[in-house]
Amino acid sequence: MKHRCRYVVVASAIWLTAATPPSARAQATSQESLAAAKELVSVMHLNDQATALLPIVLKNLRPTIVQGRAEVALQYDALIPKFTQAFQGRVSEFSDAIAVVYARNFSADDLRTMAEFYRTPTGQRVLQKLPSVTQESSIAGQKFGQALGEEIRKQMVDELRKKGLDL
Repeated sequence: MKHRCRYVVVASAIWLTAATPPSARAQATSQESLAAAKELVSVMHLNDQATALLPIVLKNLRPTIVQGRAEVALQYDALIPKFTQAFQGRVSEFSDAIAVVYARNFSADDLRTMAEFYRTPTGQRVLQKLPSVTQESSIAGQKFGQALGEEIRKQMVDELRKKGLDL
């Protein structure tokens, strides 16, 4: 079993390396792509977007930690400025990580083209509306996923019962 597991890991690594074209592997480490990605991240105002998400994260986290306890709620609320300030000091880590992701997935030319788009009035509107669109899309996706899951569950149970299984 131990040897089989090792074999699967090694075979997977070889397959992934072979399946990734040399141009894509080079692109992953391209300094030109990374520089273009950092410019794109800047044009997209990702630091501002991440900063705007922090109050939402803190608000959503609050009930889990506070659990209806008034004293904890007061202390939690008092700590929000401290956590906000600490996050501000680390927001560049987020944008750097996102730049690496973009650099791995797009060429420098693609990244420059995207940055040009986001500089246009339409691109700026996209950036302005993206948080709302993302949130609404997430809600729609959750509703769809729940409905689909329930439908599949019912159909699966029906099919299994047709086969004589007692569920």
